Amino acid sequence: MPTILVIEDEPDIRENLVECLEIEDFATLSAENGQMGVQLALNHHPDLIICDIMMPDLDGYGVLEAVRQVPETEMIPFIFLTALADKTNTRKGMELGADDYLNKPCTPEELLNAVRTRLRKHNLITQRSQQRLDELRNNISQALPHELRTPLNGILGYSDLLLMDLESMPPAEVREIIQEVKLSGERLYRVIQNFLRYAELELLASNPQRVAQLRQEQLTLVASHITEQAQQQAKLAQRSEDLQLKLEDGSVAIAATDFWKIIAELVSNAFKFSQPGTPVTITSWLDKEHYLFTIADQGRGMTPEQITQIGAMMQFERKLYEQQGSGLGLSIAQRIIQIYGGELTINSIPQKQTTVQVILPQSMGNG
Repeated sequence: MPTILVIEDEPDIRENLVECLEIEDFATLSAENGQMGVQLALNHHPDLIICDIMMPDLDGYGVLEAVRQVPETEMIPFIFLTALADKTNTRKGMELGADDYLNKPCTPEELLNAVRTRLRKHNLITQRSQQRLDELRNNISQALPHELRTPLNGILGYSDLLLMDLESMPPAEVREIIQEVKLSGERLYRVIQNFLRYAELELLASNPQRVAQLRQEQLTLVASHITEQAQQQAKLAQRSEDLQLKLEDGSVAIAATDFWKIIAELVSNAFKFSQPGTPVTITSWLDKEHYLFTIADQGRGMTPEQITQIGAMMQFERKLYEQQGSGLGLSIAQRIIQIYGGELTINSIPQKQTTVQVILPQSMGNG
């Protein structure tokens, strides 16, 4: 039985709302002012809140801000009850995260329709979030053991060599083994970080308010960010001479760290799956509303089936190639792009070339 919290300072209206809801078998909580309402919300975590706007001390906007700041209550559906018909007040409430408005006086039918609609939508969001979590658990349970085992085996194997033969090994060989242990440790760290980042993104995608906040970010001088991240990946791959940049500057609606992650993962893949001496070319340009860039390499490419199956924990043709990695980096880049309202597409000819195109919204302040 869903529990509805009613916050209303006028006793008659509060009692009528509670009675109407209880007749329809809803459990209810009621508060005569905003401060009491916030306390009830924090203590009982109701399934929906109906709140008057104009109240002394703490008004409805203050109540909404208070419950949205607490993780346990931030996703509770929130309906404002108001006699104000001003669109400015409606807009203010929606900006703070209100789900709906009811004008006073409202009929029992209007009240119940609004409550049922918001509960139904909230349940759908909850179900979808649970599906994402179930898929995430399944993906991680299948891929994590292998991805952790590979670098751990390297660390343990080289450590055993040192323990058994340290006294007889030449210093150069000891140094070489220690370097391999370090490389395996770094790879293990990257794998763990990517798994954690992917889980974080899946949870973030199910939080519309957080997504909306992120889409207000602004990153300027985009070309310099691409250049810095691409040159770093080229240096790590020991292929600085293969990197070619043809960039137009602009600004995009994205957080800097997320943009860096996109560039790092896509450019790293381009170097990883192409041969030294072949170019990796990054080209960017602007259209009216978007910033676009492509990353092209002349590597092994992907089949149409592989492109359509891009997902978490996937490493294409693992047995045929020696490059290590879970394929999770591409999924992370794709998920970040989707969260910011962008699009990632891949065009590829197997054994010849791959071009990844990214489209991101320009920031509102651009142009």
